[in-house]
Amino acid sequence: MEIKRNILLNPGPSTTTDTVKMAQVVPDICPREKEFQSIMAPMREDLVRIVHGKKEDYTSVLFCGSGTICIDITLNSLLDAGKKAFVINNGSYSQRAVDVCKAYNLPLIELKQPIDTAPSLAEIEDVFKTNNDIGYVYVTYHETGTGLLNPVKEIGEIAHRYGVFLITDTTSAYALRPINVYDENIDFCMASAQKGIQGMTGLSFIVGRKDIIEKSKDFPVRSYYCNLFMQYDFFERTGEMHFTPPVQTVYAAKQALIEYFEEGEEAKWERHTGVMNAIREGVDRLGFREALDRSVQAGLVSAIVYPDDPNWDFEKVHDYVYERGFTIYPGKIEKRGTFRLCALGMITDADIREFWKVFEEALKATGVSIPVRYDK
Repeated sequence: MEIKRNILLNPGPSTTTDTVKMAQVVPDICPREKEFQSIMAPMREDLVRIVHGKKEDYTSVLFCGSGTICIDITLNSLLDAGKKAFVINNGSYSQRAVDVCKAYNLPLIELKQPIDTAPSLAEIEDVFKTNNDIGYVYVTYHETGTGLLNPVKEIGEIAHRYGVFLITDTTSAYALRPINVYDENIDFCMASAQKGIQGMTGLSFIVGRKDIIEKSKDFPVRSYYCNLFMQYDFFERTGEMHFTPPVQTVYAAKQALIEYFEEGEEAKWERHTGVMNAIREGVDRLGFREALDRSVQAGLVSAIVYPDDPNWDFEKVHDYVYERGFTIYPGKIEKRGTFRLCALGMITDADIREFWKVFEEALKATGVSIPVRYDK
């Protein structure tokens, strides 16, 4: 089967291989069959292995849903009675964590930080010094709205000194940047299949410490479906997801994991780095500005500021390149016009060089001056 290849430069879902796509074409099967169950155990171990966890310390728990379901699950399931959630808020995805806490009426400490620089470790430690009832600290690993890389290792070290565990949303970093849960003081991380492992949407997972998950069985139950211990316990007893899994998506994830390990962690990161370098070369050549200094970026997302040219129209440029096989994505920086180019998925630097040719054609076709113009 010939499948048209699109180059997705949005922050997920990602461009996939044809072998991952075709892995979904399988005979119909009841997910309660042993044949299907046999996929789950090695998949759970592989997901832990990607972040270098030891299976005696860490486990993975799979859920049906987008990446946001993992934010919901960890935040509501892992807060003990009498404890407060501590969220470091410096972007649109950490704001989502704040919104989840408020939806559950969880006791919350919200520390707002700038969205374009690393957060203050001194201010973070001050929160621990003045609050002895923190249950966990939550921080986004890579703020996909801006491309910011947070100092998770240092935040985790502070948290552990005060006897608090760390949850980090690694949805747009897991299986992209190399991550080691021990080196980076990570107790819980999360992702979804359509991001770093280059699978399909509909399957998400949490990697976390077994001892804390098992302890959480005595924490308040705030959700029936989005409950980490219940899903973990059901996996451990039966080898199955508690509720109906996304069957075809699981088959795609199985193939995606095979291809992840075939490519290798370092080689994959080197490829993504090459893609980002090609993105930055085009940004510089055309005179665009990025919203963040590159020194604080994760190297996976470039948030590009709209030029001041009156002919600039994101939708027109988007449609021009989309019709030619490339997808670009609007930004998430409040009150500031930006669009994002992301180095995710099964793409290469050669794809990016071809993209810039088409993008430059789009600028010319819509009357935008080159190099692009900024008034300030």
